[in-house]
Amino acid sequence: MHVSPDSVPTMAFDWGSIKWFVTPSAIPGAGSSLGEVIVNPGKGHARHNHPGAEEVIYVISGEGEQMVDDGEPFAIKEGDSVHIPMGAYHSTFNTTWRPLRLIVTYTPGGEEKALEGAPDLCLHEPGTVAEWRQA
Repeated sequence: MHVSPDSVPTMAFDWGSIKWFVTPSAIPGAGSSLGEVIVNPGKGHARHNHPGAEEVIYVISGEGEQMVDDGEPFAIKEGDSVHIPMGAYHSTFNTTWRPLRLIVTYTPGGEEKALEGAPDLCLHEPGTVAEWRQA
């Protein structure tokens, strides 16, 4: 199945945005989730975990700081990958003035549904542009 960025909604938050291209709820038979995450300059998401899935992060561009399983934070940059074991607490923070672009996967898929309850979620319909504003 072919999925283009204009065919899926954008989940926007205070810290950045996500487009989920493959999810079990959107693609019949999909067993994992895959999306593009943009972490805005100087922002990051709160420490959290996914009790039912492992996560893999691939850095498309930008630089940041990653924490996994209460270990010491470490630098991430373009081309790096990070494996986050099932249930491990983690956070990602953009340490630069440029957007941090990531590809994120969950196995098994479905953990993205938890984001629907985030208090700062603003859902933008497919084909619309999610405007970024500095707080």
